[in-house]
Amino acid sequence: MPKLAQADAAVLIGRFQPFHNGHAKLLAMALEAAPRVVVVLGSAFHARSAKNPFTWRERAAMIAATLAPQQRARVAFVAVRDYYEDPRWAAAVRQEVEKNVPGAQRVALAGYLKDSSSAYLNLFPQWREIFISDAAEIHATQIRDVLFEADDIDISLAVVAALIPPAVRHYLRAWSLLACYAPLVREHRAIKAYRAAWRGAPYAPIFSTVDALVRSAGHVLLVRRGGQPGKGLWALPGGFVEQHERLLQGALRELQEETGLAVSAAALAAALRDVKVFDHPARSLRGRTITHAHYFDLNMDQLPALAAGDDAALARWTPIAELASMEEQFFEDHFHILDHFLRLTPEP
Repeated sequence: MPKLAQADAAVLIGRFQPFHNGHAKLLAMALEAAPRVVVVLGSAFHARSAKNPFTWRERAAMIAATLAPQQRARVAFVAVRDYYEDPRWAAAVRQEVEKNVPGAQRVALAGYLKDSSSAYLNLFPQWREIFISDAAEIHATQIRDVLFEADDIDISLAVVAALIPPAVRHYLRAWSLLACYAPLVREHRAIKAYRAAWRGAPYAPIFSTVDALVRSAGHVLLVRRGGQPGKGLWALPGGFVEQHERLLQGALRELQEETGLAVSAAALAAALRDVKVFDHPARSLRGRTITHAHYFDLNMDQLPALAAGDDAALARWTPIAELASMEEQFFEDHFHILDHFLRLTPEP
């Protein structure tokens, strides 16, 4: 390992789903470079999914288990949500780092360039001491695939043993006994089957969807998903655009099919306040999915009647004041969509 110039603090950013030997090498470099290290746990506050199976607290415990006590005392773990807006996300990261190492003048950013997912390294020009790991590329996606595809967790862990620290292997063995593991296996297999259905396409498909945020009397209309992926999670009413309909027509159709909302299409069209495209390439596990979120404000004092249908297990009016506390219960980026229109989280 090359000798690194001393910094006041070092920062390591990642999803760590799970923490593997490539991450471990970067963390070792950060600990050599500075007396204090801030590990930024990205994609925090998401609901569990096949892509993000571990909560930020579980990831912090997983990483801490690989460290000696004196190293652990030098590491701070911070959680940062996905904003899908680079400036806002970078500001949140800087804010968390400043809170944990106030006044640090020389900050080293630990990272290595592997593909477009490493572009975040360019968002922190003020952290000039960027060092690149020569660690062999290890992809957490491949590790998750093994964890969720084998019928025996011990066989899975044996297959990936050379890719993860021993402490992580023990952690994953215990974690697999939690109630969340079996539903994640089912979701992983459902997504794999979904993608296989499109494998014969001449090029990777891009899906177009619509979502509807309906506001009335201090509440918003939510549905609980009845199928995979995201079974049991809260979401905005929505779905795929059909071949012969406009986007607004699709949003109104999905809204009626999933909620039975007792408001006419004409009244809803008149209540449309905004439309926003959400197109982050990683927003959906099903593949590249671009959604058009329609924001309707009914400006009413009462809550219209509902009747859940289609693939929604439940439709309900939810107080806006409760949404922030439900962040980890939402499907994909639907909390982010709500946050965009309703500003549920403070600006960093």
